[in-house]
Amino acid sequence: MIKEYTGLDSFPLKTGASIVRPKQVFAERVKLSDPAASVMTDLSKVSVVSVRAQTLMDRANSKMIRYGVRMLLVLDENEQVSGLLTASDVLGEKPMRFLQSVGGIHADITVRDIMTTQRELEVMKIEDVQNARVGEIVASLKKSHRQHALVVSEGADGKQTVCGLFSVTQIARQLGAQVQSFELAHTFAEIDAVIPHA
Repeated sequence: MIKEYTGLDSFPLKTGASIVRPKQVFAERVKLSDPAASVMTDLSKVSVVSVRAQTLMDRANSKMIRYGVRMLLVLDENEQVSGLLTASDVLGEKPMRFLQSVGGIHADITVRDIMTTQRELEVMKIEDVQNARVGEIVASLKKSHRQHALVVSEGADGKQTVCGLFSVTQIARQLGAQVQSFELAHTFAEIDAVIPHA
């Protein structure tokens, strides 16, 4: 039966070849009353950018720049979430505070030294997100003083799987705010400025 088919021609892979990466298309404009899912990065559609805890901080920062993200999930050797690293962690005061407490040089700082650990992370449940509005997500991020929020699904055994994430910067853009700064207070002020007040 296989005799009916002829094989395809094959060619050498050229130097510099890359791979297709999934990209979620967000609604260009949303309102606070729109479903929260319209501003959630859905990890069943987009590959999350991750890093290992032992990675040097500068390499992790380069990875964020390369992929155009401001947050990396930190995964252990079993591909389980061990923390979260944001651009604010890298570019803020954490590296300096770490060096002041333990010594060393900037080039030796690893992701583990400055990340938010798994024990410090709070998450939203996908069931709650599916019934929420954009405004509730903005209010939650503002209340927690965080730029990002992870969303999890939970199996019958209680095991959680990160299935989505929210970024206040992404939400601000979708609301029509011109995000000029990555400082959290400024981003919320920019969101407030584009929301019509009654």
